[in-house]
Amino acid sequence: MALHVRGVLLPDDEVRDLWLVGDRVTFTPVPGAETVVDGGYVLPGLVDAHCHIGIARGGAPITSLDQARALAHVDRDAGVLAIRDAGSPYPYPELDDEPGLPRLARAGQHVAPPKRYLRDIGVEVDATEVAATVAAQARAGNGWVKLVGDWIDRGVGDLAPAWDADTLTAAVRAAHDAGVRAAVHTFSESAVEIMVRAGVDSVEHGTGLSLDLIDEMARQGTALVPTMINIATFGGIAEQARGKFPGYAEHMLALRDGFPDVVRAAHEAGVPIYVGTDAGGGIDHGLAAEEMMLLHERAGMAPLEVLAAASWGAREWLGFPGLVEGGLADLTVYPEDPRADLRVVRAPSRTILRGHVIR
Repeated sequence: MALHVRGVLLPDDEVRDLWLVGDRVTFTPVPGAETVVDGGYVLPGLVDAHCHIGIARGGAPITSLDQARALAHVDRDAGVLAIRDAGSPYPYPELDDEPGLPRLARAGQHVAPPKRYLRDIGVEVDATEVAATVAAQARAGNGWVKLVGDWIDRGVGDLAPAWDADTLTAAVRAAHDAGVRAAVHTFSESAVEIMVRAGVDSVEHGTGLSLDLIDEMARQGTALVPTMINIATFGGIAEQARGKFPGYAEHMLALRDGFPDVVRAAHEAGVPIYVGTDAGGGIDHGLAAEEMMLLHERAGMAPLEVLAAASWGAREWLGFPGLVEGGLADLTVYPEDPRADLRVVRAPSRTILRGHVIR
């Protein structure tokens, strides 16, 4: 059964009729189609571009496909119809095309330094094994690898790069040689500089970005996924660490406090910015709308720009065509104009995924 949708299509900003035939969009009328939307504001389905359906609440790896499904359903029910899983300790390629689940762009496991990352989450290797491990994890994902660019170094008492600059640069090269894109977790000033200059495809978090690096990212087209919800947790991290690592604690607080200005500067420089929550572990699923609000309220992005970062722009970046002729039949509908009041995105009135009505 074909479906018929009529509403104000964004970003075109005009009332349009579209038809969903199977998993595809057409603007050619389909006789007998069932009208499932008549009014409202229609967007290509939202995207969480930094999410972990392979990590359970509290930080432990999931142990079953059912757990991954359940976490993905939480995001889907909040209007997120495509996810980039930025590193999973549990493999789930079986879910890539499963009906009822968001589209999935996946990295394999995080590639991390020994004993300097979250326990049981990454593949922990020394410098001599990084490039080969990146190639292996490229095969485990479906287009991305995830590098841990920095973490606390207990010997130093502060954030420090995961490996030396040559190793990190070679890791990006290995990803590109394997035909995938590289995302890097980085908080510190030193690691993010190495990775941006190495040509990494996306910077996750990026609290240590300088104005010079932001300009370089804009020139290269390097994306930033700020995960502002995650950065808001730095206060708790700092207090837990303060007794043993006071310098690290103060550094984390300074990075947190300066981050809205970093994201604002990146946006003003033309760096591509996408919505990501870092859901899994310490962040609940289903919070893409809250991340959108932070980008608007704290980083100064206009509602239309935030919508692009969460919808059509992010989908294009990940290779999931939006509501164009022959595009994918994923959409969310809102009763009022989210450009006028972004809070509307917290409650979609209709969600259609892969050509099927979800709600």
